[in-house]
Amino acid sequence: MSAPVASAGLLRPTRARIGVLALISVATLLNYMDRAVMGVAAPSLTAELKISPEMMGFIFSAFSWTYAASQIPGGLLLDRLGTRITYAGSLILWSFFTLLHGLAGNVAMLFGFRLALGMAEAPCYPCNSRILSSWFPQDERARANSVYAVGQYAGLAFFSPVLFWVVGSFGWRALFVIAGVLGMAFGLLMYARYRDPGDSHRVNAAELAYIEAGGGVAIAGKDEKIPFSWANVRKLMGKRQILGASIGQFCGNSTLVFFLTWFPTYLATERGMDWLKSGTFAVLPYIAASAGVLLGGQVSDMLIRRTGSANIGRKLPIVAGLLLASTIVAANFVQSNTLVIAIMSIAFFGQGMVNLGWTLISDVAPRQYIGLTGGVFNLCANLAGIVTPIVVGVIVGQTGSFYFALAFIGVLALVGAAAYVFIVGDVRRVEMD
Repeated sequence: MSAPVASAGLLRPTRARIGVLALISVATLLNYMDRAVMGVAAPSLTAELKISPEMMGFIFSAFSWTYAASQIPGGLLLDRLGTRITYAGSLILWSFFTLLHGLAGNVAMLFGFRLALGMAEAPCYPCNSRILSSWFPQDERARANSVYAVGQYAGLAFFSPVLFWVVGSFGWRALFVIAGVLGMAFGLLMYARYRDPGDSHRVNAAELAYIEAGGGVAIAGKDEKIPFSWANVRKLMGKRQILGASIGQFCGNSTLVFFLTWFPTYLATERGMDWLKSGTFAVLPYIAASAGVLLGGQVSDMLIRRTGSANIGRKLPIVAGLLLASTIVAANFVQSNTLVIAIMSIAFFGQGMVNLGWTLISDVAPRQYIGLTGGVFNLCANLAGIVTPIVVGVIVGQTGSFYFALAFIGVLALVGAAAYVFIVGDVRRVEMD
């Protein structure tokens, strides 16, 4: 036994990784809050700037276009600059563009800031994936993923009343300014506090040994910087684990996008329910999704500990979640609004479990291409942000009903389940040629 390993065995492991998890949990919450404030500000904003509904649709979609297009460059930036600089820089930059929304005086400015916001936020999830791989052993990653990811759902459920209060009390411009200042301040804190495991003064040798023994990677210091090439992207997509997970995540993300974009309109036009007056009743699906994220992580890690199989521990909860998400189509066949909310809650609960795909991709990503793999994966997932709103809008516009729109979401969920079952194969770290 070497001296470092022997001494590590005599130490009580620190838990520095818990502090790291707290940092990325707040960062992810701010990430989704800054996406959501536009929807909250929209009624006041459109009235003041005289923006038509059609143009507002383009402004909403602008974020997804640049966010998706910037995933691979964001992953490349992460692999070249490392987690600390990339994450803090992204956070400060996207918060700055959020603040600028509050200074917009016309449609062109607002559209441009929305494009910039999507581009600046692109490295966030690849950074999260890299942090999971480097700071957490395999049997803790799903729970860690569920803790930080729950913010994107819980924030939508519980922070919306606060955001509406800010708009009502101080105006829509103040909402963007406050959100931007908070984000930039936290970005500086992220730069000051975050370090990779091999560079951190808060982690001892025993915790490093524990992480490494559990499959943690890149704990020995700075990673080798790999030059970008499209050939590497093609090689990654040629690996069945990455291809299958990317297809599955696109399909699962379509359910999330529906709830972020069209769900309030569905309640209002198809079900005659007022979103604001419905209160807690209408936010139940978001609360259910939060529970799905947390439960999915707990169940996944428990299955790995009990079975020793990453295939069972990672894939089974995701497939189960996609099957639950497909039940959204049942809302077409009930009359009771209470039953509709119950069905939507079950479907969104299942979609929350699908968030575990980020843990799976951190398990299979090649060690030297973790950032690029996260970018490719998130690009595929966020194509749903472009495709789904348009397809649903066309269906509703042509038929005057959400009947086939819900069927579309349900079928995609089944396709995603099939991708994880038949394409992904063994959940193991991919080796690049």
